[in-house]
Amino acid sequence: MIKTPGEIALLAESGRLLADVFVYLDGLDLMGMSTMQVNDLVENLIVERLQARPASKGQYGYAFSLNASRNNVVCHGVPATTDVLRSGDIVNFDITLEKNGYIADSSKTYLVGNVSPPARRLVQVAYESMWKGIRAVRPGARLGDVGYAIERHARTNGYSIVKEYCGHGIGREMHEEPQVLHWGRPHSGLMLREGMVFTIEPMVNEGRAAVFTEDDGWSVVTRDGKLSAQFEHTVAVTRDGVRVLTLRPGEIRRS
Repeated sequence: MIKTPGEIALLAESGRLLADVFVYLDGLDLMGMSTMQVNDLVENLIVERLQARPASKGQYGYAFSLNASRNNVVCHGVPATTDVLRSGDIVNFDITLEKNGYIADSSKTYLVGNVSPPARRLVQVAYESMWKGIRAVRPGARLGDVGYAIERHARTNGYSIVKEYCGHGIGREMHEEPQVLHWGRPHSGLMLREGMVFTIEPMVNEGRAAVFTEDDGWSVVTRDGKLSAQFEHTVAVTRDGVRVLTLRPGEIRRS
């Protein structure tokens, strides 16, 4: 569970490369593209230019290099040639990258074309909720503090937090201990120690928190059909706080 400084340096290198993938996505005109087109572009970038491996491909039998979760898809959306992005959509791209045996994991929800103010607000609050959780990370804090900070911000703004899916430890394996819930009670749960590395990835729903898995066995959607947004970073607990290993250029630590 505790990573050495050398391991964290390798994880940071994977995180830096993964941040470059999102910079690439930022420059795409997504409207009119299929999620499969985005998947193929990302896979080519990771393999050919970055000389790394898309870690989700082959994991648990998954066949693609990213998850593409559009509108009411909460997480684990499967890219498809028929899933074409239209003006007004929101879409989360969740990507993992392995370099030198160490894996980084991050996601971002994109606004496609002319997105409604309520959808924009949901996406903004989801982003803020992730950062509320990140700011709670420090040695001596507990995982309940992280989850409480996330859920409080989402609920204060009128949204709900999906409880069936959580963040996770990460390193040589995509999913390691501990589980990082996005809800909780202050001063409860595992105590954080320097060298821990894990993801924070809240799924924030416009309506109720209830979800179900579609017949493809992967795509998790809201039961009420309302929108869901998600953001994710991989973080390391440092001696005096937290380091975001997948931080993208231009991002700042949000309050």
